[in-house]
Amino acid sequence: MEVEQKDILITLKDKVKKLLSLYNNLKAENTELKKQIEDYNTQLKNKEAELDFLKNKHNKLKLAKSLVASTGDSHDAKIKINRIVREIDKCIALLNR
Repeated sequence: MEVEQKDILITLKDKVKKLLSLYNNLKAENTELKKQIEDYNTQLKNKEAELDFLKNKHNKLKLAKSLVASTGDSHDAKIKINRIVREIDKCIALLNR
């Protein structure tokens, strides 16, 4: 009977060792996956900032192109720019209320 108990104890110890080994492997994998998630989130934020920058640049280029394409005369371009500046000033005044 004592031999059976020793065999059971040895089997139980082996199973616990395997379980601990699996636990440690999964814990390491989980840590690595969390690090990857952080890296991906950082990359996503960088790409979003780059996208915003490029959208802003695109809008500026469209505005510049429309000013140049619509008028060849610099006087007309100045008038359009002044009108745009006045509209911006009005918007700022409304925001300050």
